[in-house]
Amino acid sequence: MRDLFLRDFGWKLFSLLLATFIWFTVHKIIEEPGPAAGSTATSTVVYGQLPVFIVATAADMHLYRVNPDKISVTVSGPAEIMSVLQENQIRVEVDLSKFDPVHDTTQPVEVSVPGGVTLVKVNPAKVKIILPSKP
Repeated sequence: MRDLFLRDFGWKLFSLLLATFIWFTVHKIIEEPGPAAGSTATSTVVYGQLPVFIVATAADMHLYRVNPDKISVTVSGPAEIMSVLQENQIRVEVDLSKFDPVHDTTQPVEVSVPGGVTLVKVNPAKVKIILPSKP
């Protein structure tokens, strides 16, 4: 039993000290966020009246329209990104490639934003699809 503890005692002590050092280092990193974690201020911007683009298959030649055709989008992100963000960098689409006019009358709005920007709210989230009138 005594041999179990005393054999290679130096290596066992070194391993214990190394494990303790690693544990304290990881614990300190987790508990104390770095300077980048809380230093950036976020900003929220509302873009009203963004046009809705209709995406359809090439084989679908219908002249669909949407109501409303302008959408309000709220985005947030770091202040330095939001200060240079422009309306044309936000893309609002309605995908009609799998649209079934018999069963669907509304479709969800899809919004693409640049990297570093978070989509907060889309108003309205769905738009009504207006089918072309038959002559």
